[in-house]
Amino acid sequence: MSFKFELVSPERVLVSEDVDQVVLPGTEGDFAVLVGHAPFVSTLRPGVLDVTAGSVRRRLLVKGGFAEVDPARLTVLAEQAFDVADLDAAKLGRELESAEAELAAAKDDEARLRASTLIEQLKSLQGTQRAH
Repeated sequence: MSFKFELVSPERVLVSEDVDQVVLPGTEGDFAVLVGHAPFVSTLRPGVLDVTAGSVRRRLLVKGGFAEVDPARLTVLAEQAFDVADLDAAKLGRELESAEAELAAAKDDEARLRASTLIEQLKSLQGTQRAH
């Protein structure tokens, strides 16, 4: 059984499809959503959403946001999001430079944590890219 998954950025709806499972980077830890999940809302830290629809797996990088879950739907409101498959070395490099600038300009612990978490995720994706 599947449920409706929508990934929305401030500019547009990025994804709207029926999926079987989504694993999300919650602020309190990763969590998986399946059809029939109990309703709740969670903040998201920068990280990768793992989306499974049948035999197709898709990875989406989010720079933080919110997830709203109910038994038939998951809506993710992301500040920014990218399909990992579309991130080439140059784009990853630009995003890493931007995240490092955010870290340098961070005024409080929360901003520093968000920026450093994003940097870790981007470096991990760079390492994965180099391995292929």
